[in-house]
Amino acid sequence: MPDKFYQPSLFNGAEGEGQAAAETPDWFTRAWEDTGSAADKPQPAQAAGFAPALSGHRQTGKEIRPRVDAGDTLAVLAAEAEGCRNCRLRAGCRGVVFGDGIPTARLLLVGEGPGETEDRLGRPFVGKAGQLLDKILAAAGLPRASVYIANIVKCRPPANRLPQPDEVAACLPLLEQQIAIIRPDIIVCLGALATQTLIDPDARITKVRGRVFEKAGRKLIPTFHPAALLRDESKKRPVWEDFKLIRDLYNALPDR
Repeated sequence: MPDKFYQPSLFNGAEGEGQAAAETPDWFTRAWEDTGSAADKPQPAQAAGFAPALSGHRQTGKEIRPRVDAGDTLAVLAAEAEGCRNCRLRAGCRGVVFGDGIPTARLLLVGEGPGETEDRLGRPFVGKAGQLLDKILAAAGLPRASVYIANIVKCRPPANRLPQPDEVAACLPLLEQQIAIIRPDIIVCLGALATQTLIDPDARITKVRGRVFEKAGRKLIPTFHPAALLRDESKKRPVWEDFKLIRDLYNALPDR
């Protein structure tokens, strides 16, 4: 269970209702028109599936101060994950999809598990749902290059089914170690499984999305998984409201 719960209105800053209504990003109206195959093209290889720390890189006015050991430590953990056989998933997938992004990112997004495209390319969120997530992040001023993205399980479940409880339990220690190494200030739970795993096993995503929970000194915000938006366009508006909240929380972070 979370240590604390906050009402979202406490974090909306000076943004008024009129401004919020007018602030409709391009992805909100056109994101479903061009979820093409660009992400299906092989990407340049990156060690352990994540980008190196970028000295002096700035994200939404926040300077990332790389810890020299974070990337190396994640690389060691990724190598260990490649040899994991703690559940049945590894036997049925091409490889481990460890994570992608800045090893010292202050914002971590967590989904449920890799799909077919992610399994093939070895990176999380690079299929149609991932392309939509990229657009949402960019519209919120939080480009993918400034965050870290991971999943509850690192191996693709058969036919993209939801991971089963024993598979989640077997893989969760890897995510917990990623969190300990990256030390994010904010964790976004993408979908019901991530929310129930990281916040509350009884949580219902339709009831808790857009709320801010605090656990172990970190803020956790649940929202719908991008794949849900591809199935149901009515979820676009609440997700955009959630990401404006996430942006405001991020902008309010003190410098490390």
